Amino acid sequence: MEQRRVGSSGLQVSALGLGCNNFGGRMDAAAAARVVHAALDLGVTHFDTADTYPMGVGRASEEILGRALKGRRQDAVVATKCGKPMDASGRMQGASRLYLCAAVEASLRRLDTEHIDLLYVHQPDPDTPVGETLAALDDLIRAGKVRYVAASNCAAWQIVEAEWTARAAGLNRYIATQEQYSLIARGVERELLPVCKRYGLGLVPYFPLASGILTGKYCSGQAAPEGTRLATAKGLAELFLTEANLALAERLGAFAAERGRTLLDLAFAWLLRDPVVPSVIAGASTPEQLQANAKACTWTLSAADAAEVGARLGG
Repeated sequence: MEQRRVGSSGLQVSALGLGCNNFGGRMDAAAAARVVHAALDLGVTHFDTADTYPMGVGRASEEILGRALKGRRQDAVVATKCGKPMDASGRMQGASRLYLCAAVEASLRRLDTEHIDLLYVHQPDPDTPVGETLAALDDLIRAGKVRYVAASNCAAWQIVEAEWTARAAGLNRYIATQEQYSLIARGVERELLPVCKRYGLGLVPYFPLASGILTGKYCSGQAAPEGTRLATAKGLAELFLTEANLALAERLGAFAAERGRTLLDLAFAWLLRDPVVPSVIAGASTPEQLQANAKACTWTLSAADAAEVGARLGG
């Protein structure tokens, strides 16, 4: 498994990252452990979770990941996130010094680890100055509780503001940002991607398969297959399961098939063609699914193929 640098930092992660959002939701602890161990055996080092995962269910993902990594923690880069609401009161959220310090301590307990390798601020906090957030994160790094810090769900100007605030104050800076990015969702290319390249941040995509549209399992004019994510998640289905997206997936699937590859292979290879992307995060419910994801990361698109994909995307 290829290991890639995160931005201009010294941190390296596997090209494939294992998304742990399903741990404690669609996957119990035993199933999650099988996938985590299979990932490590394949050379996957990057494990991505959050204090709010699985979304809408509870906080079990960090605990399950921590247990699964027992005895192999040294082989893993554990990324987690904090800042999204953890309760209905509105107090357990945000990026203030008070909350970040408490959230990190709670994540360390759930993960049963002495440090977090990569900590994301899960979303911007409009009520807290970015200088306060960065100073608190810097203190957590200096205390040895966090190794690197990153942003998520940010606009380009927020990344620039954080970069210059960190520089002016001599604080540890964000090494990456995690954003939605795929062959279907390309909004980051306009402003955020150039900013990441200019300031040396990695861009870590989430929803790289557009909630399954880029797996090829959904077809135009047909209902979503029973048991799939878009068959049960109405909000995601309304967002992704459109005729335009299905038509695009069909064109891209034909391109991949002409080269003896799958649409899933293309979805990963296209993202990894750009060095600004250190790792592509994808969930897997079985070791076999994980192996397919790992295989997809071995395809290096040629310049000609990348240009043709761009043409089929419409530019």
